[in-house]
Amino acid sequence: MSLAEDFAALSVEDAVRASTSFDQLRAGDGALYWLETRPEAGGRGAVTRWRPGEGIRSISRERFDVTSSVHAYGGGTFAVVEDTLWCIGEAGLYRSRRSSDQLEPITQGRFGDLTVGDGELLAVRESEQGDEIVGVSLAGRTQVRALVASTSFLGAPRQGPGLLAWVAWSERDMPWDACEVWVAPYLPGGDIGSPRKVAGGSNESALEPRWGPDGALYFMSDRSGWWNLYRWNGDAIDAVGPIAGECAAEPWELGYVSYDFLADGRIAMVVQEGPRHRLVVVEPDGAVRPVNVPYTSIKPYLAAQGMTVSLIGSSPTAAPQVAVVHLADGHPRLEVVARSEHGELSAAQVSTPTELRIGVPGGREVVALVYPPTGSAADWCAPLIIRAHPGPTASCLLRLDWQAQFFTSRGFAVVDVDYLGSTGYGRSFRESLYGRWGLEDVDDCAAVANYLLGVGRAVPGQVFIRGASAGGYTALHAVSKDGPFAAATAVSAIVDPDRWAETVPRFQRAHATRLRGGAGRVRAATVRRPVLFIHGTADEVAVVEDVRELADELAALGVRHELLLLSEVGHYVATSSRAGAALEAELAHYRSVTAAAVVGSGDHKAASGSCSRT
Repeated sequence: MSLAEDFAALSVEDAVRASTSFDQLRAGDGALYWLETRPEAGGRGAVTRWRPGEGIRSISRERFDVTSSVHAYGGGTFAVVEDTLWCIGEAGLYRSRRSSDQLEPITQGRFGDLTVGDGELLAVRESEQGDEIVGVSLAGRTQVRALVASTSFLGAPRQGPGLLAWVAWSERDMPWDACEVWVAPYLPGGDIGSPRKVAGGSNESALEPRWGPDGALYFMSDRSGWWNLYRWNGDAIDAVGPIAGECAAEPWELGYVSYDFLADGRIAMVVQEGPRHRLVVVEPDGAVRPVNVPYTSIKPYLAAQGMTVSLIGSSPTAAPQVAVVHLADGHPRLEVVARSEHGELSAAQVSTPTELRIGVPGGREVVALVYPPTGSAADWCAPLIIRAHPGPTASCLLRLDWQAQFFTSRGFAVVDVDYLGSTGYGRSFRESLYGRWGLEDVDDCAAVANYLLGVGRAVPGQVFIRGASAGGYTALHAVSKDGPFAAATAVSAIVDPDRWAETVPRFQRAHATRLRGGAGRVRAATVRRPVLFIHGTADEVAVVEDVRELADELAALGVRHELLLLSEVGHYVATSSRAGAALEAELAHYRSVTAAAVVGSGDHKAASGSCSRT
């Protein structure tokens, strides 16, 4: 299939409209709450509630953006207490009572990880001087008081029986490298007693403390090489359901909930193994049993009530959904309460992936998800888009991505690569990219592309690479050396790791420091293929000045490139109000590169997308 022959092409409007994001799922008072972000609504976050018999409704104020910049990536942006919504906006902490139409500002600052305690709202407050865990009185005159303070980072304040638990990590580390769980005596309205470290250290990431119904403190730790669940009874620490899989997500945001407690003493938990997630329950005896749900990707937001656990799940044929899993009788029953795609897309034909594993030097395997062109035959051969995920600690998501379908419905194959450094393969794999960034990740993406060329799945000269954030850095270095790629798209890209370490928000400075030392700065003189830059002018994670400078250098050298600047858009282009413009620009970029190559070579066979097999 050629680039000019669209097969049931998905419109850019549909691709964007269907890219609704559900996050921060919570349960309480017989209802579910979540943060819903719709690109067509300008990328604003709205707190949404579902209750049986009532349906879905937004409970945050219209046109108010529920968002947080704490630790750059936010998280834990709302909490509901009886008839009151507490939420975070650009200016700080707000309160909205059901009985009033007013959105009441409480205090300014960067807040996150809102948690309801006993008579107090607990939260993390960040400043350039460090972090505090604060308590906010829920009744009477609102008072905000600091409970714990640190010049480094804090998170996950969780109240237990006469105790407060939290996590802490230093400015030299990311929380997935080294993170500690602490507890201290605490009574609402009172002072914090002497703290005690429970778990974590320089070679251990301990995360997500939660008090169980048995009064014990549970948490995740990667002391075994995998994030697994542990229990502290005030004296000893025991493993709970050990498994060779990641039972926690890499903590880019605050407020993750990778496990929750059912009423019968079991624990519901998400496990990631490579690109796949699954739901399991841990029995009281430690046995881990799978729960049959139709999802291969589950976000780290479980919410248990009684004998149900709610989740945000997706699969290759279902975009993210909010669903309730009923577990009372041993036969799980699924109730879907919200879908991200609109009804018109329910019958749309989609491309479903196959999992590819190839060997690379060093005895490693690289895992990739290959999405063929929509409606293609078994022996398809097509233009190819390799996607390097952001992070680089993120991972491939085995789920229906309507923006990927935008390209597969136009004759492209899309390939997501879990390159070295990805989450889902254990601590050692995740750490192995340190000092090798821009080298091993590039080689892994190129190895997948070369394999697909070798087996006749990819059109020579029509293999592209794209990436966002850290993936954009990977894409730029991929076209800065000889290889299979004809062009690159770099979205919200990091350009210079050294400069990035100076401009990135304080949360990520340790990450920049650990990653650099590999390929170094992307230099215009080494870029060998056309590049499309897409960047938001309000991006605070990867500042636009670095991309502008590289584009100017490419222009001076006569290297073909385009720069699409998106006014007032931040780091997340795909969920912004300009997501459609970004998709259209990327498609036009690949088509123009292919057309120029055809004209330059005079090879009219290339226009039909001919393939060669070895």
